[in-house]
Amino acid sequence: MQTVFPSQTIPRIVPLILAGGSGTRLWPVSRDGMPKQFLPLVGDRSTFQQALARVSDPELFEPPIVMTHEAFRFFVREQAEQMGLKATIVLEPERRDTAPAVAAGMLIAERRDPNALVMMVAADHVIPDQDIETFKGAVRSAREAAIEGHIVTFGIKPSEPKTTYGYIRCGEPLNEPGAFKATAFIEKPDAASAARYIGEGYLWNCGNLVFRTDVMRGELLHLAPKLLAAAEDSVTSAQDDLGFLRLGQEAFAEAPRISISYAVLERTKTAVVVEGNFRWADIGSWDSILAASARDKDGNAVSGDVALLDSRNCVVHATGRLTALIGVKDIVVASTPDAVLVADIHHADGVRTLVTRLADAGRVEARQHRRLYKPWGILDLLDQGERFQVRRIVLRPGAALSMQMHLHRAEHWVVVSGVARITIDGRDSVLHENQSAFIPAGTVHQLANPGRIPLEVIEVQTGSYLGEDDVTRYDAAEG
Repeated sequence: MQTVFPSQTIPRIVPLILAGGSGTRLWPVSRDGMPKQFLPLVGDRSTFQQALARVSDPELFEPPIVMTHEAFRFFVREQAEQMGLKATIVLEPERRDTAPAVAAGMLIAERRDPNALVMMVAADHVIPDQDIETFKGAVRSAREAAIEGHIVTFGIKPSEPKTTYGYIRCGEPLNEPGAFKATAFIEKPDAASAARYIGEGYLWNCGNLVFRTDVMRGELLHLAPKLLAAAEDSVTSAQDDLGFLRLGQEAFAEAPRISISYAVLERTKTAVVVEGNFRWADIGSWDSILAASARDKDGNAVSGDVALLDSRNCVVHATGRLTALIGVKDIVVASTPDAVLVADIHHADGVRTLVTRLADAGRVEARQHRRLYKPWGILDLLDQGERFQVRRIVLRPGAALSMQMHLHRAEHWVVVSGVARITIDGRDSVLHENQSAFIPAGTVHQLANPGRIPLEVIEVQTGSYLGEDDVTRYDAAEG
């Protein structure tokens, strides 16, 4: 069935940005607590912000819907605000792969407009700024095909036989420029098969989809009815939570854990591919970072405080410390305050296995950085010993930690910048730069930022036990 739009009306597309992944193959920079899509791994902005920018043209796109895990909600809001953009931020109670997220996002768009066109956008893909107009031209062609009732994906001409990408075989051409019937999808072939596919004219499947909501609903009803039912129930039971839309937890948990490619794209008879003549990369591993980044004259891609001597074809990401390489080639070096990765660039896919082993061994570094991002700001572990711990606390303007008490540790607070309101046993005081306070063990206390700029405090904890479970909270605030 073809939807008829009013004469002279060209519908705008609702971007549905998927930003809930974890990105363990880019460890130690990307971890569960701060995943790759919110980091500036290629360029000065995060790949999520780059995705927002690509779909910000008001002549072509509606305001976006962002699907993310609840742990990342404040990253999404802050990074969207930095771009001057407003988005509907939808919280997935747990990770169920892309199909449940797409189904729920599609239903939310459908509630806005039963005739909505939706474009699924991955938050960890990179398209160079110079290619954005070409990208938008491909989107316009995809829009025409989607209006006709097709589910459209974008195909990219391969530059090499990569085994980490999916491939599409194109069939007969359609009326829209660069659009073809998709006749086969192959997921992550071996190297020999990938080389053969390139010789036969296959395209990389970049995975971003454009579709009418009624078409996707119909395909889900036919191909994945249980998934659709769970998504409908989760949207119906969704609740507003401080400006975020939180999907119903029990209903969402009933959705099968499956990708949209397996659930729909590879099984539907409506699939169409639009050839995209723009450069594109899926930032999934360190070798993909090397391929997508600007390089120096020796083929190195570097980020942060890096010094190189007689080194070639390396990717180096340094956070918080000088990282130097001499006389090496084809390696990855990722340096963070609490972990360093050194790997052969051709074995970059082994990072996921390494992270799994670290997690199984109980290493906290596998999942969390020493710097933690909280709803109220940043908590940064600077140093620790047997009976002490030093942390940097940054509170957003107007933010506060919970009213709390510790039995086994005392705390010393030194204000580095900003203004602090400190409550100790019911008595309030205001501290300015270079002033300090002492909080004895067993004392009820709170730290707040009443000012208009971030408050930065150095906290020194001392005592016989410094575990995070030694806390009694007297209100609902976190931290």
